Amino acid sequence: MWTIADYQNGPFTVTTDRRRVQLERVVYFLARSYWANGRSRETIVKSLDHSLCFSLFHGERQIGMARVITDGATFAYLCDVFIDEAYRGQGLGKWLLSCVLAHPGVAAVRKVMLATKDAHGLYEQFGFTAPGEPEWLMERIQEPRTE
Repeated sequence: MWTIADYQNGPFTVTTDRRRVQLERVVYFLARSYWANGRSRETIVKSLDHSLCFSLFHGERQIGMARVITDGATFAYLCDVFIDEAYRGQGLGKWLLSCVLAHPGVAAVRKVMLATKDAHGLYEQFGFTAPGEPEWLMERIQEPRTE
């Protein structure tokens, strides 16, 4: 659906080429996260297949990722953002977010949302704020049906 985008920063690359996602690394990282540690491999695969994925590489090794669910016109939801612990503190998370927000599938939408428990300071640097009208927001948590 989206044209593949590649971004280069020295030895680091961000790509939206879904074929380059190193699934076992992504499953490993998400299994260790507070937000996705209960997801099955099957669910992770399905979520990647239906998202705009930004994979961060050092050489040929995937060291990070961000996933965006978007219609490319009105709304985008940023999720599953991670950087390998060994590469944190080098500005790679900021660079990854810059690549995500510059991508036409995200830059063209009016509203980009995300949920975070502990990275408010990072996202605020990119213009994210608490919802202006939280009373307008609702959610429904349910057990997914399997078919």
